Amino acid sequence: MDNKEILSHIDHTLLKAVSTEEQIFSLCDEAVRYGTASVCIPPSFVSRVKEKYGDTLNICTVIGFPLGYNTTAVKVFETKTAIAEGANEVDMVVNLGDVKDGRFDRVTEEIRQLKAAAGSHILKVIIETCYLTGEEKIALCRAVTDAGADYIKTSTGFGTAGAKIEDIRLFKQHIGPGVKMKAAGGVRTKEDLELFLSEGCERIGTSGAVALLKGDEHTGY
Repeated sequence: MDNKEILSHIDHTLLKAVSTEEQIFSLCDEAVRYGTASVCIPPSFVSRVKEKYGDTLNICTVIGFPLGYNTTAVKVFETKTAIAEGANEVDMVVNLGDVKDGRFDRVTEEIRQLKAAAGSHILKVIIETCYLTGEEKIALCRAVTDAGADYIKTSTGFGTAGAKIEDIRLFKQHIGPGVKMKAAGGVRTKEDLELFLSEGCERIGTSGAVALLKGDEHTGY
């Protein structure tokens, strides 16, 4: 798998709380230059990036991030605002309290409402696998599928662990045919990138792929 193909599956990501406009624009410049699938940036930068880059860049942002316990109404508002300001894709975090309470009906309904708010735009659902049992992961595969989301995503990158290949293999067994997979967090080497892609991930969220694949020693997170 050549570098250009790998980069076409990368959501080039910068979500640190202290990210500056200069850093975000640098990320976007790299995304345009190297042909990444998107940039994944904080919501407060979406309108600025859209104004500067227009349609040359696929913009992704995050909703209810990183903890997921915002109310559904807030997440819906965030989603509608992000789309209105120029986001093409949104990555939401599920309510992990509801997951731990076994309220998968509530989780499914929240995802359904956010997909309705996103409309034809891509909705990815972050389930934060590091906090979940196998049974909870399987139940969330069903919730994501039943709610009509476009992707299931492993992690925020802010939890206790990131993407693991065994979770991708579990997803494949339990998601519906219309659901794609995104791995995020801790995917740091070319071998890791190739492995996750070979297992069926359509997207990988990382800040380090561009630096890694252009031969830079810094791989980032």
